[in-house]
Amino acid sequence: MIKSQIQWTDATVNFWTGCMKVSCGCKFCYMYRDKERYGKSPTDVQRTSDGTFYAALKWKDPRKIFTCSWSDFFIDQADAWRADAYHVIRQTPQHQWQILTKRPERISQSLPPDWGDGWDHVWLGVSVETQDYLHRMVTLSEIPAKIRFISFEPLLGPIDLSGSAELLKNFHWAIIGGESGNENGKYRYRPCEIEWIEQIIADIQRYAPHCKIFVKQLGTYLHHQYDLSDRHGGEMSEWPTTHDHIKMREFPVRQGILSDIINC
Repeated sequence: MIKSQIQWTDATVNFWTGCMKVSCGCKFCYMYRDKERYGKSPTDVQRTSDGTFYAALKWKDPRKIFTCSWSDFFIDQADAWRADAYHVIRQTPQHQWQILTKRPERISQSLPPDWGDGWDHVWLGVSVETQDYLHRMVTLSEIPAKIRFISFEPLLGPIDLSGSAELLKNFHWAIIGGESGNENGKYRYRPCEIEWIEQIIADIQRYAPHCKIFVKQLGTYLHHQYDLSDRHGGEMSEWPTTHDHIKMREFPVRQGILSDIINC
């Protein structure tokens, strides 16, 4: 996809599609919804066409690229294709590649031989949807990377980071977002309370002030609570002025490079 509607990236590249659910955050996965809409099996992991797989090689202007948005970059069913994906990433240092996974236990065995202490243009992230998945942060903290990040999305409950102060020092970026979905049918949404978002922000600011914060969306539940026009709750200008302090959309900083900050 040349342009993405995901606020924290510019484009998505899927080297493969299809995935298996591994935790509660996967329950209403949009990939499952869309695959079923197209009459395809969401659990059938397949390599994409060459036009999609190698698309980023043609993009000269720097972009933030999220991969794999319709799968998991470290899923074992894609082991045969990952070296080719790394070749594309290696050949495109003008881009910033954002790799987000729910399978951090597979990262160390799935890195390319020239990874070293990480590639300058690759960010590694893990999803942490509830307190139960803080262990993913522990696993990623042990993997060499120039940028490590956490996606607290879909945020499904309060998360207390006060006991993870030392762990947070290993991370450079945090995405926060409530779940979006339908009112009826298989692919719905679960509540996200604004206090949960506030607590994560407060903990990061207290224990890891270097870690940049990107509040992506409030989710469909808070869309209803605040009567927002965007059902994802992703239009920051609509958020209540009583919560201006959560209107944060920053990108990570490394080696003196200034972050991009969107203030509202």
